[in-house]
Formats: sequence, C-alpha cells, structure tokens
Amino acid sequence: MSASERRAVVNRALPDFPWDRLEPYKELAGRHPGGIVDLSVGTPVDPTPDAVRKALSEASDAPGYPLTYGAPEVRAAAAGWLRRRLGVDADPAAVLPAIGTKELVAWLPTLLGAGPGDQVAFPRLAYPTYDVGARLAGAEPIATDGLLSLGPVTPKLIWINSPSNPTGAVLPAEHLRKVVGWARDRGVLVVNDECYIEFGWDATPGRQPVSILHPDVCEGSHEGLLALHSLSKRSNMAGYRAGFVTGDPAVVARLLAVRKHAGMIMPAPVQAAMAVALDDDVHAEEQRARYARRRTALKRALEGHGFRIDHSEAALYLWATRGESCWDTVGHLADLGILVAPGDFYGPAGDRHVRVAFTATDERVAAATERL
Repeated sequence: MSASERRAVVNRALPDFPWDRLEPYKELAGRHPGGIVDLSVGTPVDPTPDAVRKALSEASDAPGYPLTYGAPEVRAAAAGWLRRRLGVDADPAAVLPAIGTKELVAWLPTLLGAGPGDQVAFPRLAYPTYDVGARLAGAEPIATDGLLSLGPVTPKLIWINSPSNPTGAVLPAEHLRKVVGWARDRGVLVVNDECYIEFGWDATPGRQPVSILHPDVCEGSHEGLLALHSLSKRSNMAGYRAGFVTGDPAVVARLLAVRKHAGMIMPAPVQAAMAVALDDDVHAEEQRARYARRRTALKRALEGHGFRIDHSEAALYLWATRGESCWDTVGHLADLGILVAPGDFYGPAGDRHVRVAFTATDERVAAATERL
C-alpha cells in the first residue's frame, strides 16, 4: 500500500462525532418543566467586552488582505500578555495568530509534516481533537498515561494539556520540566494546550497553572516547545475564532510558511479585536470572578447530591463521579433537566466520570443547584 493509500485509510477511520450520542439525553432534559440546564459544553454565554466589540467594528473597513503573520500590534499584545500574566518572555516575532485553537490542534501534525510512520502522543484523558489531528495527518495516534508508558516509541509530537480538559488537572512545573528534558533528549516537539491557564482555582503550592514556556520549566529556552492560547474563554470571544501559538521561533517560522501557502489567515477586524482583548486584564478578571461564583455553587450542589469531585483545580469544568457508568450519571441528571458530558467522550479512562461545565448563565446555574 502506498503512503497516499495508507493516509486515505486513516482518514476514513475518523471517529464518529461524539456529541451526537448526547441527543436523546438532551431531548429528555429539555422536557423538564423548568427547561434544560446545558452544562455539557464549555461555550461562553456572557457578553463580549465592549472595547473588543468596538475594536472589531472600527476595523471593519478592511478591503485588503491581512497578514498571515498577524499585524505587529497583535503579536506585541500577545507577547505583553504572556510576560504580564504568565511570566513568559516571548519574542513577538515568535507569535503566530490562529483561526481558533481547535483549528490549530486539528491541523498542527499535518502542518509540521507528520504522516504515515509517525506517532502523535497525547494524554489518555483528553480533548478528542488531539486524536483527530493525528488521524488527519495519517499518523498513528497514541493515548498515553505518561512518558514511561511510551516504552521504545519516540513520537514526532507530544501533546500535553495543562490545565486539562476534561479533568481540570494541573501539571506542576517539576512534572513539566521532566517532560521537556525527556523530549529534548530525543528531539521530540512538545506542545502544551494552555487555553485554560488563567483559570486556576486551587491555591495549593505547585497546583497553580504554569506555562511550558516559563523559565522554571524550560530554563529560559523555548527550543522544541510550543504553547497554544485562546481568547474564547478569557474574553468571551469564541465566535471570533481568535487564538495564537508561540514558542520555538524556528517551528513558528515553519508553521508561518505553510499557513501562507494554505491561506490560513485571521481576518483583520478580528486581529484588531484580539489586540485590544490581550492588552486589557480588567475584563478578564471580571469574567474569572463570574466563573468562580458559578463553580462554587455547582461544586457545593453536586457534592451535596452525592458526587465526588476529582482534580478540577483549574479550567472551567468539574470532573464528577457517583461511582457508576458515566452514561447512568448522564441519564440521572437528564431526568433533572441537567445535561452534562459523559467522561468516555475523552477516552475510556473517563467512563466513571462526567464533565460538568460552569459556563452557563447565573440563572441556569441557580436552576441546576436547586434541582440538585
């Protein structure tokens, strides 16, 4: 079988879209007299900040092609945010805007030249798009418990996701240092999906989210490392499709070259809005406070209902279990008019948990707590 034939076989093996399996439970929850409380997806519901919307509007006269590389002010704003909020010294020249980070997750292995004979590793409990991205490239997806479980396998790329979706777990700096050292010894690229990094809730030392590009992790060098960031949750800009990748300048340059050919360009008005959002921390702190209130209310209600909350020290989800099949839990909560995501959407290891998002409105969160 030729390489192109093998790639076609892998592409045909893409999994079914998991959310379709939730439809019967969504219908059940929707029949509740008080209406459905949908906590199954992490979609922002609060308004996009006024300053961001104003920037988008003022930049709407955009007759020319924008830069794939991103306007200088966008890259400067991203570098400033990284320095100010994460303690990361990033060169604006090594920042590349992306049309939403899900797009970048799905296409990164392809953009970096992965294909048949290559392996792409990711956590065994993970956002499904890491697996999909490997398959789209024709590479072999490998769900792993950690570096030791890889054995003799040396993947082309390792995904990590801290803070984690779905569990909210945080990898401390010491753990990240070990991953970086292991990968550099073998010439493996490490990519951390850090889109929830500003949503750490656990004040325990070592459990606050840290970037893989932080000096405590990478010893001041970004070689062999990439970090992905999104404005979807931080700034309620999911509909804008605004994110960026940064890290190893050589790898970012390779991505830029390919994306130029492929026409993967963020629209100019979105770039303008993105720069304003990254320069402003006030709206992000206000949004964080909203999520903190919702998290506290749902966590208390779930625990009072007999759930145990595991991990969940960061991100926008509670990783909850009643010690039963995740689908039994989904059905139980749907009877109460509450829709959650079954843990096995994120891998077989999640089959006894559900993921509960606290991104619903205050009114819907209050309705859920009353029903619980």
